Amino acid sequence: MDERLKRQLDFALEIDKEKNILRQTHLSEHGRRENDAEHAWHMAIMAYLFREHSNESVDIAKVMLMCLIHDIVEIDAGDTYAYDTEGLKTQKAREDAAKERIFSILPEDQKQELISLFDEFEAFETAESKFAHAMDNLQPLMLNNSNGGNDWKEHGVYAEQVYGRQRKTSLGSEKIFEVVDQIIQENIKREQLKSKM
Repeated sequence: MDERLKRQLDFALEIDKEKNILRQTHLSEHGRRENDAEHAWHMAIMAYLFREHSNESVDIAKVMLMCLIHDIVEIDAGDTYAYDTEGLKTQKAREDAAKERIFSILPEDQKQELISLFDEFEAFETAESKFAHAMDNLQPLMLNNSNGGNDWKEHGVYAEQVYGRQRKTSLGSEKIFEVVDQIIQENIKREQLKSKM
């Protein structure tokens, strides 16, 4: 078999493991915990649907690919819950090591292409990365809201923590942030989120 194709096939099989990485977020209608691959697929479709609400014009194919690859590193690094302060301290080191191992399965040019895209997403500087982050923030918020805020309650999350994570959403889409703000406020009123720590 052609060596390039073999490496591409090996990578395609390796990323199947992303389906085994469970997140803290539950599927809508009080479903089971979602996995990383489901999260990535969902936010990529959302990015396409909501592209007109981006603050800036974006290359939507690039945004969608960012969405699809951004959590591949969690195959090795594991999922770090958004409000896990201890886990967040080591997240970058764990993900950098995973990024090198997993993307190195690919031919060198594709390895560099995907690492560059992953790094762009993490740097949060381009219009595409800001909009992809807005989707990454909105998707679990939407699911949690559909489940009556149960994931927030289970983990003892406060509104100010959710706002802390969601404020960057406005940098990708002010329109989406208006929806986010409304969802948070509704959950405070319904006492699904405590307003103060």
